[in-house]
Amino acid sequence: MKFELVTLGLLGMASASPAQHLAHSRRGNIVKRQVPQEHSHEIFLTITREFLNLNNPKGIADPVFGLLGDGAASKGAGKVTNLACLKQETADQAFTNAKKVGDIRGMSAALVYQALERNTGSVGGVSAACTDKPVNPEIGAFAQHQDAAGPGALAGNKAIALALAKQLALIGGDPLLALESGTFVAGDLNDRTAAGKSCDSANDPVGCIFTQRLLLLDATPDEIKAAVQGVVPAFAGTGQLKATHIDFAGLPVAAATGALPPAAGPAAAKPPVTPPVTPPASSGPAAGNPAGNPAGNPAGNPAGNPAGNPAGNPAAGAPDADGCEAVKPTTTATPSCTVITTTIAATAVQTDTSAGTNIQAFTGTLGGAAPPVVKGTGDRPFSVNGNTFTGAGAALGRSCDTQHNACANAANTGKLTGGVGQCDTQNTQCHAANSLGKRSSRERFLRDRRQATPAAGNFGTCTDPSIKFAAGLDGRKESAFIPNNLKDFGHGSAQKVGIIAGFICQRLSDSCKAPAAVQASCAQASAAAVAATQNQAAADAFNGILVGKAAAPPAKATPTPTPAPAAGEDACPPPAAVVMTITKCT
Repeated sequence: MKFELVTLGLLGMASASPAQHLAHSRRGNIVKRQVPQEHSHEIFLTITREFLNLNNPKGIADPVFGLLGDGAASKGAGKVTNLACLKQETADQAFTNAKKVGDIRGMSAALVYQALERNTGSVGGVSAACTDKPVNPEIGAFAQHQDAAGPGALAGNKAIALALAKQLALIGGDPLLALESGTFVAGDLNDRTAAGKSCDSANDPVGCIFTQRLLLLDATPDEIKAAVQGVVPAFAGTGQLKATHIDFAGLPVAAATGALPPAAGPAAAKPPVTPPVTPPASSGPAAGNPAGNPAGNPAGNPAGNPAGNPAGNPAAGAPDADGCEAVKPTTTATPSCTVITTTIAATAVQTDTSAGTNIQAFTGTLGGAAPPVVKGTGDRPFSVNGNTFTGAGAALGRSCDTQHNACANAANTGKLTGGVGQCDTQNTQCHAANSLGKRSSRERFLRDRRQATPAAGNFGTCTDPSIKFAAGLDGRKESAFIPNNLKDFGHGSAQKVGIIAGFICQRLSDSCKAPAAVQASCAQASAAAVAATQNQAAADAFNGILVGKAAAPPAKATPTPTPAPAAGEDACPPPAAVVMTITKCT
């Protein structure tokens, strides 16, 4: 997005405040927070800016400020004093200017911009409504979208989309643009980073919610067409803006009850696949690892739960996320599963190789260690949790995916903070760790250790993702956390390290394009920081894992050097204790 005046990050949660450093470039450094991400609907901000700048008597710096929380919005509000109405004031002025020159394109963009969701401090948070009356009744004919995870948001957002469609039809615009004003699929209410299921790319001129196919449709195209049937345009102008920024086919459509049907059709971003089923003894080696689906989960459902079933309850005839086989569809009985969570020594998991050698190279333990892949003898020499395979690749894939599902289950149930995304990243790292061909176990072990503490400068296009804990940040009286590198990670200070850590990890993934191993390390670092005492220890925990050094390391935070093997190239230090989630089905 191009800016006349560039802003910097925003309030992510109640404890965060905007940073005081401004970048001096034409493209802003608007940071990733809760939906709507500032660049997600880029095309509508760009056009709204174009028409706002034709006549801007209140000196509004840029349309993007209307999407931010009050603290950050105040930096670009100009003469607007009611920050809850900054977005409406922006849309109203842009609409007035476009109407004056008879431009339907500009009027359409201003209407869609007015309907976009404004940032909140948490997943499911409700943004404040503007109670001021706009100059143009078209702008005041509908409210702004709310986070899909919020109470009543799905039904409310659908009503907004239908009302917006009617206003677009009245000015001679494309009513289907109303669907492009939608937000993202509902995020996890327990997500401490407030990131939700979202994106933010300043280099996408259309908007990443469209190009990455992350849009949740408030209604179907047919419902939009039915809503505007009989509406006669009351304005004659030039220029058009069509709803061609995304193919609606295959996108999820919100239901008023809150249930989300699965994406369908070949146009969906990810094709639906069947989750892995525990293979019988006679099955082939690929039984547990369908081609093109290393995680073995339905598309868009990293937790391994059936679509529309966030609680993770097994659907009839389908296995649950832990591989327990459900009752056949022809029966009426329902499987009874008991979940047991226990902490055990990792050696009991990693070294149960009495029948052979464990060839699982990955040592990550987020949500639990990957089950061992035991290499024995016979026609099916590889086994994982009692399931046998003819090839090592399928067995290693099953091990990684079993760990992924356990991690996702823990994240979805709140037992693991940081969201499911970190589980996806760890799964990618697990598969990568086992794609080393003929390298020895010793080499694979050393590689994993290097991934856990990536070398400086290995952060894609960014540098120094470390966190600082200090007093007096942004005028605060209390100590808080803030990125050390505000150029690449521009974000205001926050009292909870999870806000800063989560933002840094998202930036490493989306903007910095850091390697998958670094992203996995960031997820681990974030989890460690959140679990630590919220002071210097939290910053040290994050920096120690991600950067390899602490900001001000106490003795206990000194990284432990890689131990030499006791005997033989396969000798590795014993792993720590892990938390195991066991599902027993009868």
